Amino acid sequence: MNCIAIDDEPLALDLLKDYIEKIPFLELERTFTNPIEALGYLQENKVDLVFLDVELPYLSGIEFVKCLQSKPLIIFTTAYEKYALAGYDLEITDYLVKPIVFDRFLRAVNKAYCINKQSKKGNERIAALPEKESQSEFIMVKTGYSTININLNDILYVEGLKDYIKIHLTGKTVLTLNSLKKLQEMLPESRFVRVHRSFIVSLPKIDSIQRSRIVIGKTFVPVGENYKNAFKDMIASINL
Repeated sequence: MNCIAIDDEPLALDLLKDYIEKIPFLELERTFTNPIEALGYLQENKVDLVFLDVELPYLSGIEFVKCLQSKPLIIFTTAYEKYALAGYDLEITDYLVKPIVFDRFLRAVNKAYCINKQSKKGNERIAALPEKESQSEFIMVKTGYSTININLNDILYVEGLKDYIKIHLTGKTVLTLNSLKKLQEMLPESRFVRVHRSFIVSLPKIDSIQRSRIVIGKTFVPVGENYKNAFKDMIASINL
């Protein structure tokens, strides 16, 4: 994993550099004392992991993360525990409080390594799926006395209603006697994910994710507690 470190304290950077050199799977690309320079570097270069101080000149670590177009894994390094909640909201990988001891640093980078490895496997799996699934761009469902053809690209989300399911399409809905589980088996897992006992969503149709709900157009779809971790992993694996 290639990484950079950002801290306005040279001694803190020296400590991080020393720790990173001890980890076989980490490669330190650059260190920065100025977050603006680091932001410019990330616009031109891809890294897997960023060690980021929170209290920085010109741009705080929290503001820095919010500015990133494509977010790598982030490990906060700070002398203040008060930023832990903000780090959680930004979904950073870990939070190290100074003075950083090596065993705690090691746990943090091992966590980052596992997430990075899982993410790459997920991307490889998803990249391999389209060819396999190219022959299944539609599904056939019964509604009333008819069987209709539904293009997968038109599906926004699916809602379970006891013995029926409601398929929400662009501009209309289709009600069919079926189970959510059975329909889930018909849908390609690279594009559709179950996020609640009563909902399946189309990943390309997601406009935004707000804590425990998904926004699709003007609709808010809840993310169930039992599905939250799997959904979060799915999102991380495709860098949505």
